[in-house]
Amino acid sequence: MAAKHRVKLDICGTEYIIASDEPESYVLELGAELDRSMRALMNNDPRISTTMAAVLTAITVQDEARKANASADNLRSQIKEYLSDNARARSEADEARREAERLRRELNDLRKKYVPGYPVGGQEK
Repeated sequence: MAAKHRVKLDICGTEYIIASDEPESYVLELGAELDRSMRALMNNDPRISTTMAAVLTAITVQDEARKANASADNLRSQIKEYLSDNARARSEADEARREAERLRRELNDLRKKYVPGYPVGGQEK
């Protein structure tokens, strides 16, 4: 496990020290994104406080995370269905190949039996 390190963030003019296992650059990117989101809300409506902007941003992030998880779950489900369909199709194709081979042998046997002059040595025309 990576060692925790401290990262200094400035969010809407307030400094925060965050302890994280993630790379510093990643935490800084997250902080900058949070700062941009909160400032955009506050710039659009001067009545919105920093706390309100933080809550609205948190709700938006939670909503996006939930939707992303639902989308990922849906994709996993679709992949499982595709894999199952693929396995079923392969099995059916294998069965069809075996049946085709069986029918070729049967046809060859019938030709040997009923077609005069048909090669008896197993070579087909």
